[in-house]
Amino acid sequence: MSEVIKIAYLYEDLMNTYGDSGDVKILSFLLKQKGYDTQVDNISLGMKFNAFDYDFVFFGGGQDFEQSVVAPDLQKHRQTIKEYIEADMPMLCICGGYQFLGKYYETSSGQTIEGLNILPFHTIYKADSRMIGDTEYKTEWGTVRAFENHSGRTYFDDKSELKPFGEMIEGYGNNPDEKQEGMRYKNVIGSYSHGPVLKNENVADAIADKIVVAHKKRMANAVK
Repeated sequence: MSEVIKIAYLYEDLMNTYGDSGDVKILSFLLKQKGYDTQVDNISLGMKFNAFDYDFVFFGGGQDFEQSVVAPDLQKHRQTIKEYIEADMPMLCICGGYQFLGKYYETSSGQTIEGLNILPFHTIYKADSRMIGDTEYKTEWGTVRAFENHSGRTYFDDKSELKPFGEMIEGYGNNPDEKQEGMRYKNVIGSYSHGPVLKNENVADAIADKIVVAHKKRMANAVK
């Protein structure tokens, strides 16, 4: 019997735009090739969640309304997500899920949606400059080609603590000024890339390998 890798999909029923669920399906396929079965749990409104019960956490994108619904519920999971991140466990957050790791997201109506304030960045909506289209950028694992569709501009508040996921070749990424895409902190990736981004097998393979390492770590801790 194959070992089971556990994946938490945060608010799958609300945060899933432009094919983001495909990222989890691709990882499940790659992990199967590596000899592991996968269990994907939808962690939605009102549910209990301990991040350390999982080997990987995924958080997809959503529109302003969905984000406003998710935001209050998400706050009760802040501590477990923060500890999971600081423990070097792997996490991938796309678009709205990425924005939630920061301090806040200022919406089109001027409403401020409070983020988890785990990482030092913030996002501001700019109605006059929607960033939409194909993207291409360089990462430590090679070139990534994807799709972006967002009006939120993300800015790092502490560039010494965070680094970009990639350097833009085509498209906008975090904002039109800095030509950087997404965010890296420890084993967490935040990205505006839909499509899904893990159709780029170079990145998918790298994350799958990190998940296997995290699974072995979780299993070893369970034995202690």
